Amino acid sequence: MFFGKKGSLIDMLPKVEGSYVEDVPMSDLTWFGVGGPAEVLYRPNDELDLQRFLIGKPYNVHVTLVGVGSNLLVRDGGIPGVVIRLGPPFASVRVDGDLIHCGAACLDTKIAKVALREGLGGFEFLGGIPGTIGGAIKMNAGSFSREIKDVLVKAIIIDGSGNRYELDADELRLAYRSSLIPNDWIITSAILRGYKEDPAIIKKKMNDYKEKRETAQPLKAKTAGSTFKNPEGLQAWKLIERAGCRGLRVGGAMISEKHCNFIVNVGDATANDIETLGEEVRRRVKEATSIDLEWEVRRIGVKTEKDSSFGGRY
Repeated sequence: MFFGKKGSLIDMLPKVEGSYVEDVPMSDLTWFGVGGPAEVLYRPNDELDLQRFLIGKPYNVHVTLVGVGSNLLVRDGGIPGVVIRLGPPFASVRVDGDLIHCGAACLDTKIAKVALREGLGGFEFLGGIPGTIGGAIKMNAGSFSREIKDVLVKAIIIDGSGNRYELDADELRLAYRSSLIPNDWIITSAILRGYKEDPAIIKKKMNDYKEKRETAQPLKAKTAGSTFKNPEGLQAWKLIERAGCRGLRVGGAMISEKHCNFIVNVGDATANDIETLGEEVRRRVKEATSIDLEWEVRRIGVKTEKDSSFGGRY
């Protein structure tokens, strides 16, 4: 374990109303089901508690924010420092006319269901996006030609020093699977805007999207969704197919036979297996097409010395 004396980090941290827990297995908190432990996991009680923590923590203590782990690969060496995970206090949702006020920990799927109930269109695409609104804003998540930038009005953010900001959507410069939000800024809540629509029309669109996903994607597998971003004007899965990577395997990690822009944990993968497989796919696509694929899955944590180098294992 790389953490040193047990309890030493918590002793350095400010008192909070939320909770600190040591050595938390991140494999229990990510959809891949892999990864080493968080040195300390902090769940803030509310926005003010979070601000006090950020203001009071030692400057040299590294902080990492995670959501529900749906688009995350935690390396086998774990995450040193403090991992912040927003919980139920940040998961509220309220509708006011055509606006949805929601906490950053509110699930995308919940927003879609609330919008359906209230007859608000424009949120149907969120019904199949795993993760939270906070994470969706940070990466400008989207599907079926819709993105968070199409519905976002404002985001409330706490920076790494504990300062609070209310920023309009255009200030965040949301682009394809990206934003200008620094990694040490924490989205705590957001305001989204939809439009009045017949619930029957909303429901049909959501059902159509669901059917398309179930047909094309390995939804029941241990995966983190799309592994690589689509290069401009192209589709990553077609490039991966062209490079002959469908079904390619490293240890317990495999390129899905159903959708080859998905890496799946077939039961006993390590984070090293997954990352090594992804890098091998990038190498083969580059060799076959001269195109550099960019990871969409967020990779964090410490690599171990364990060798998961590609060795032709299928």
